[in-house]
Amino acid sequence: MGPAFAAKRFIEQFPEADFVKVTLFGSLSKTGRGHGTDRAIIEALSPIQAEIIFNTDDNIVLEHPNTMLVEGYKDEKKLGETTFLSIGGGEIRVKGEIAESESKELYAENSLSEIASICKERNIRLSDYVFEHEAPDFRDFLGHVWHTMQAAIRDGLSHTGTLPGGLGVKRKAQKLYNQRHIDESPQTRENRLVCAYAFAVSEQNADCGIIVTAPTCGSCGVLPAVLKYMQEKNSFSDNDVIRALAVAGLIGQIVSTNASISGAECGCQAEIGTACSMAAAALAELFEMGIDQIEYAAEISLEHHLGLTCDPVCGLVQIPCIERNAVAAMRAINALSLANFLSDSRKISFDLVVETMYQTGIDLSHIYRETGEGGLAKLYRHK
Repeated sequence: MGPAFAAKRFIEQFPEADFVKVTLFGSLSKTGRGHGTDRAIIEALSPIQAEIIFNTDDNIVLEHPNTMLVEGYKDEKKLGETTFLSIGGGEIRVKGEIAESESKELYAENSLSEIASICKERNIRLSDYVFEHEAPDFRDFLGHVWHTMQAAIRDGLSHTGTLPGGLGVKRKAQKLYNQRHIDESPQTRENRLVCAYAFAVSEQNADCGIIVTAPTCGSCGVLPAVLKYMQEKNSFSDNDVIRALAVAGLIGQIVSTNASISGAECGCQAEIGTACSMAAAALAELFEMGIDQIEYAAEISLEHHLGLTCDPVCGLVQIPCIERNAVAAMRAINALSLANFLSDSRKISFDLVVETMYQTGIDLSHIYRETGEGGLAKLYRHK
């Protein structure tokens, strides 16, 4: 998504270009083919002729591991060039500049502790804080987000077959949804349905379907899966879910502001860990838990993904990414249960675990940060 947006932005700057050369560096170059980055850029530039170059030279010092150089030409004469950084969740930044989302303060407070303190003083919920600071049409926007998430689940459940990319990964969401266990307990049913929903959305992402980045494409199945299941189980209204989405977005924004949601920068802990944290906080809001319980649910979820590597096999967002979404969805529900009982005894704040995640990500070897060079990506041999 980010590289495609960057390509469109470049053409807006140089609309007269008849040829564009795009050079991908770092993680973009090493997993770009598997992620469909080249196809996305070419489609974004169409009908302008484009050349995509994958530069995998590790000796180049990059400001961000997701870097791309875009050069525009007219009648073989160079018009200009721009270096873009893809910083996660479809967000882009021009090298040396501040990203649009970073150039304005969404909220005056950038930590959960600050926000929670204000909410407690005023006796309002975290979702109230969000709606007070957003535009008047923000609820409508979240309604569209929820509609899109549900559509991704429905579409994912309606498809079967093999996902593209060459790994031969079969879609499993429909099988999970329909194949009831012979002596299925309520707990088994919950696990099966939540996982089916997470698989459905993740498989749509792997097949270039329409999904919501929550916070990224690779972690898009966690939040919709738990919200869909809990709405069906407990008859929550769409307005209830919209309130929960507001809190999920707040958690994701705090992580993005103070750490990273980029697997290329901090490993999968930044993507799936943040998604799990967003989902747990959303569930806690959905059940109208207290602010300390919401924080604890979010903290548990992120803390127990610390150090999680990003090692997509063949650069495809399939193995281990799809299953990982399902596991994280169930973990978010487990975090909700723990927060219901133990929030008064917690020692670690959410803000501290966000800082820890970022430092852990920086310390991770680059081969475990979405380069496709370590872990499963290195050891798995597709036959």
